Amino acid sequence: MVEYKQCIVIRDDLKLSKGKLAVQVAHAAVSASEWAGRTALEEWKDGGQKKVVLRVPTLRDLFELKEVARRHDLPTALITDAGRTEIAPGTVTVLGIGPARSDELDKITGHLKLL
Repeated sequence: MVEYKQCIVIRDDLKLSKGKLAVQVAHAAVSASEWAGRTALEEWKDGGQKKVVLRVPTLRDLFELKEVARRHDLPTALITDAGRTEIAPGTVTVLGIGPARSDELDKITGHLKLL
């Protein structure tokens, strides 16, 4: 059986509160899933909607990871904050990748640390 999951990648340099981080992760999960193909979305839902939250040190790392994911034809969503609470408007906070096959995601995110 092929496993599907979604990776949410946060910027470690922002030091967001737990609540703010939770909201940003939720935005990324929903937004990235909207770009997934029908089969991947259905398989992911049927498998329990597995998600993994990972981290990168900086914004540059987030952009580089998005580009690698794009080259692998994986659905992605960069989340930009509106700036109503903790951070400046337009701050890029997190990247959602997938849902997609776990083995495909592991090729580009397997080296990242868990949150």
